[in-house]
Amino acid sequence: MHYALLKLTLKAPGTARSDTPVVSLMVLGSSPHMRSRTRLAALAAAAVLVIGPAVTACGDDGGGGGEDPPPTPPKDKTSSAPADPTSASPSEEEGGGGQPEDPAAAEKEIKTNFEKFFDPKVKMAEKEKYIENGSKMRPVLQAFSGDERGGQVSAKVGKVEFTSPKDAKVTYDLALNGATVLPGSSGTVVEQEGTWKVSVKTLCGLLAMSGNTSPLPGC
Repeated sequence: MHYALLKLTLKAPGTARSDTPVVSLMVLGSSPHMRSRTRLAALAAAAVLVIGPAVTACGDDGGGGGEDPPPTPPKDKTSSAPADPTSASPSEEEGGGGQPEDPAAAEKEIKTNFEKFFDPKVKMAEKEKYIENGSKMRPVLQAFSGDERGGQVSAKVGKVEFTSPKDAKVTYDLALNGATVLPGSSGTVVEQEGTWKVSVKTLCGLLAMSGNTSPLPGC
């Protein structure tokens, strides 16, 4: 058995791009202890390819707030006011249980829209229709519009599991240049304005796995 190790080569904003791929693939000897590291490396590589250009574009605005320490979460939440037991969750207010009215049609739309969002052949203007809060995510989409690295990523949805009439979990395979590198990845979708869309949580989660801490509009 062999495993693949993806090697990332990241460049600072403003430096010239190399014609060589930013991800190289090395096949090494078997080592079961490295499987989790290999998966994380592949996910980071995918995030760089999908969102890397957007990170560079959004981080090159000359702003100087990058050295501020991250916010510290509260250590003790015991003083927080208890939740109002009379308040209904969004799914409870829908009153439709855990599935939409037509689960089969919803599942078909979810698979189609999810795959379209990651389809290199779909224009960025159209991708905006398939991401939650599309107009707010427009700067991110425009940043890597036409970037050659964005055309290396695609996805194939295998399983859809509804958690509410307007929310679902998806299991999908992520591919680079047609080769599956992350089988069985997990993501979420939301129904917004009558259309099933990739959740911001899923897109921003890919960004977080890339290791870049630069804030992006919408995340």
